[in-house]
Amino acid sequence: MKRLFALFVTLASALSLSAAAQPAATTTHAPSAGAARIAVIAFQVAVAQTNEFQRDFADLQKKYTPKRDQIKTLSDEVTSLQKQLQAQGATLSDTERANRTRSIEEKQKDLQRTAEDAQNDFKQDMQDTFNTVANKVGKEMIAYAQAHGFTVVLDEGQQQDQVVLYANPGTDITKAVIDDYNTKSGIPAPPPQPASAAPATRTPAGK
Repeated sequence: MKRLFALFVTLASALSLSAAAQPAATTTHAPSAGAARIAVIAFQVAVAQTNEFQRDFADLQKKYTPKRDQIKTLSDEVTSLQKQLQAQGATLSDTERANRTRSIEEKQKDLQRTAEDAQNDFKQDMQDTFNTVANKVGKEMIAYAQAHGFTVVLDEGQQQDQVVLYANPGTDITKAVIDDYNTKSGIPAPPPQPASAAPATRTPAGK
């Protein structure tokens, strides 16, 4: 899960989470004036640990498996051609050496372009996946807070503007919101997934 979250934070750190937590308010268990109750939540962690997000993330990995394989094949091909040129360079004519060098450079450019396109597509799909789940988790978070009489919920997650310096563990509603969301969604926990994630950008030696 740490690997999943590390990847998630890298790809989704620029997302705005405030919009995900703005559903219409209700008046369930409204506390009396002056009786403020504060809760904290690691919102990104909550989203990443829901069964729905983990299932969708696994589906995203499967979607990009062919692209990862394509990138690896291209990278291996370029590496092999570079080794051949290095080994045979002294026996080649200037023209042949120039032709092979030009061919390798073209394949390197193709590899770089393919890898960058795959990375950009993956990031966009990841952002869309996160936003979809985050909107629903935000609504569940507010419903939970209202049902339990909390008037303020602070995000203690990895935000640049993080202001929560200390919170009593009893005020952390992260796990409770995750459990409630998983129960209501009816989505079972997916099986463990391999550590591989986004299509890797591999730059061949000599690039």
